[in-house]
Amino acid sequence: MIGYKKSLSKWQCLSEVKMGRGSPIPPMLRRKIVKQYQKGVSQREIAKILKLSSSTVHNIIQRFRESGTISVHKGQGRKTILDARDLRALRQHCITYRNATVMEITTWAQEYFQKTLSVNTIHRAIRRCRLKLIRSKKTYLNMIQKRRRFLWAKAHLKWTVAKWKTVLWSDKLKFEVLFGKLGRRVMRTKEDKDNPSCYQRSVQKPASLMVWGCMSACGMGSLLIWKDTINAERYIQVLEKHILPSRRCLFQGRPCIFQHDNARPHTASVTTSSLCRRTIRVLKWPACSPDLSPTENIWRIIKRKMRQRRPKTVEQLEACIRQEWDNIPIPKLEQLVSSVPRRWQTVIKRRGDATQW
Repeated sequence: MIGYKKSLSKWQCLSEVKMGRGSPIPPMLRRKIVKQYQKGVSQREIAKILKLSSSTVHNIIQRFRESGTISVHKGQGRKTILDARDLRALRQHCITYRNATVMEITTWAQEYFQKTLSVNTIHRAIRRCRLKLIRSKKTYLNMIQKRRRFLWAKAHLKWTVAKWKTVLWSDKLKFEVLFGKLGRRVMRTKEDKDNPSCYQRSVQKPASLMVWGCMSACGMGSLLIWKDTINAERYIQVLEKHILPSRRCLFQGRPCIFQHDNARPHTASVTTSSLCRRTIRVLKWPACSPDLSPTENIWRIIKRKMRQRRPKTVEQLEACIRQEWDNIPIPKLEQLVSSVPRRWQTVIKRRGDATQW
């Protein structure tokens, strides 16, 4: 049923309101008809006052006499192409083949149900099945990597939250200057497909910055931003200028464990010897495991802020990154670090596969 959009709280000009053909009578007007009927006004007079047809007034009064209510019965409407049984079969197929495209699902549905179905019909049917088409990207893991993640999670499962709060987490990420208009989609008609104003523009090689940072449950550490790539020699300089001061500032002489991933500059022999020479205890990390580190959540927060602020130049991008880095609250850091044991439990439950973090 199509709902009546206009508000009838102030029904003062009933004689000026014209109902469209096939439109349902508003509840306020139906109550007005019943009140006039209870006062003894004839149906013909009611229809004349409210400028309605006599049959409409008669039907509302007759429904009130028989059932004592003025609500409108739901109309039958057009029957859907796919019934409840078809929707259950469609839902089971979509769950079985989660990576199938809508076109592939439509082709299967036409052959299975022996009905003429369009892509839009399947889109609506998928929504009726309470399913959504979502892009969810995760790092590919082979069987060896899953096995190593599983064993590593079991070895560190007994670590408490207090133990994980002694870890100095670090990571690096590439940020790009965002160009073009907001939104991932363009609203247009079918005829406007070749209109230049409907194109979603993108830059082939946008200006970018490489960002490295470290954090712990105690607070945010140093942040380093540069434009070039990093190698082992450059990473050793980062250790001297940023990691050691951050360790002193955040832990104030207390013992801590340093964490970084298995990138080539991190696992180089010169880097390993430099860490041993400076007595920095390093946490061994499984390969292809960005979802296990809280720093990935920090990067996700900053990237979302960058999409909202839309810096136009490299200088603006750097200023925005530094500002959002300093604005991360300590309760948020404690929340992320406290979620680390739950991540290991999820890894064990999924036998080393990717997690939701």
